Amino acid sequence: MKTYTDQLGREVVIPFPPRRIISVVPSQTELLYDLGLDEEVVGITKFCVHPEQWFRQKQRIGGTKQLHLEEILALQPDLVIANKEENTAADIRYLMERVPVWVSDIQMMEDAVEMIIKVGEITGRHEQALQISKDISIRFSDLLKNTAHSKKLRTAYFIWRDPWMVAGGDTFIHHIMTEYCGLENVFAGNPRYPEVDAGSLLSSGCQVILLSSEPYPFKEKHIAELAELVPGARIMLVDGEMFSWYGSRLGKAAGYLQELWKLLYNCQ
Repeated sequence: MKTYTDQLGREVVIPFPPRRIISVVPSQTELLYDLGLDEEVVGITKFCVHPEQWFRQKQRIGGTKQLHLEEILALQPDLVIANKEENTAADIRYLMERVPVWVSDIQMMEDAVEMIIKVGEITGRHEQALQISKDISIRFSDLLKNTAHSKKLRTAYFIWRDPWMVAGGDTFIHHIMTEYCGLENVFAGNPRYPEVDAGSLLSSGCQVILLSSEPYPFKEKHIAELAELVPGARIMLVDGEMFSWYGSRLGKAAGYLQELWKLLYNCQ
């Protein structure tokens, strides 16, 4: 048994290495796979779509916000990997009283890199985690060299429809937008994921609207719908995983964000 500190500052006693892991966060599930784990992971959520073979084969224990708690306990996990934002506090408290739970809390890139390294340490995959984190850091450093001096476009990032909801200023999405994509989040003054209406959109003066593929699956038809509300704004569909998945997928995100930046700023 070893004691680890999670990103809430809690000390968690975990068998080393853990042999029965449940991940209740999609981006962290993919990280476990990229760290080289397989049989050790005994449960995932219905939203853990990467890797595809795990999505088809591993036992699913509910959604991130609606965990099947008794199914989780029946799997006798020696580690549950959770997240402060993506899981409900009540579910996580219930599990904490019964099994070891390590919780991440991601606001910035530094938090994501720290999480990757710590999960590597906990699972006995320290060297693999260091390589993944190093690769991500290099890729985003290169991205920043191109985007840092852009004149920031006023942007709204939509995550939901009916009601319309956007990413506020204290989210990982906001951090990626503003620090790495040369964008200004027009709703940065709002916490978490505020609801917005036509009036607030118009008054925001947004030049760009990004429609995320998740959690709401925006499609082409929604571009026309928003174009009526905000005439003159440039509206684009974007891959939400590249803005909000803070695990090993960040290694792919840097290239995607680079291409998006080129499109937005008409770079060759």
